[in-house]
Amino acid sequence: MKKYAFSALMLLVFETVAITLWLTKDNIFYLFNFSYIGLSISLGTFLFAKNYKHARRLVQLLVGLYMLVYLGLICNENMQIEGFWYYLFTGVFEAATIHYAVAKIFGPLIFGRGWCGYACWTAMVLDFLPYKTPSQPRKKLGWIRYVTFVVSLVFVAALFLAKVGNIERIMFWAFIVGNILYYSVGIILAFAFKDNRAFCKYICPITVFLKPMSYFAMVRVKCDKDKCINCGKCEKVCPMDVDVRDNSRKRKNGTECILCMECVKNCPKNAL
Repeated sequence: MKKYAFSALMLLVFETVAITLWLTKDNIFYLFNFSYIGLSISLGTFLFAKNYKHARRLVQLLVGLYMLVYLGLICNENMQIEGFWYYLFTGVFEAATIHYAVAKIFGPLIFGRGWCGYACWTAMVLDFLPYKTPSQPRKKLGWIRYVTFVVSLVFVAALFLAKVGNIERIMFWAFIVGNILYYSVGIILAFAFKDNRAFCKYICPITVFLKPMSYFAMVRVKCDKDKCINCGKCEKVCPMDVDVRDNSRKRKNGTECILCMECVKNCPKNAL
């Protein structure tokens, strides 16, 4: 039963969040929301333990489409970073602020950048592209993510400072336009760099939150040095260029790991 322990842990974490928010916020939506996400992730990790090939992709679709279509398009919630700034400035701990707190600020202390591997609706689409493993060395363009992070903050701050009316409607359209831009830029970069995850590595502003906390993540891929033969296959199949043979927290691109488990699946000695 050990191989199913992680699935049980994820379900427990999300159910705890779901029940806590339901009772403290007196809103049953949170019980449904986080229970659904927890069940989806637990199902995916359970299927992974059962060696189902498309386990992670199933979770991406279950969670990603739920957040993009239901929360974003139907419920008109901006779940992008602009929505987080909006609720933060209004002083309301709802929707995007709760989502960011759980998935992208404090959650990574437990599961690192698992969000990027299992729930991101941008990566959900980009992972369908043909360049699943990078064919070129990582480029020194990571600074762009900080620019997009600041631009999103300045954009929302400017709306408040200018006292623009009907900001909620603007946030909805910012979600629509933002997603179109993200998908467009992500697809262009993927083909330009022959790397599906180029957008995640260089442009995505969310990683500014994810990277620092991921350094301390409890859930990490570790290498059994006694089994490892240093064949290098794990690095070759890693979409984020992480050196998983190094167990230290300072390993190469350590805070970039999205827990996709491609290294684990492809290790010929089961050392990971």
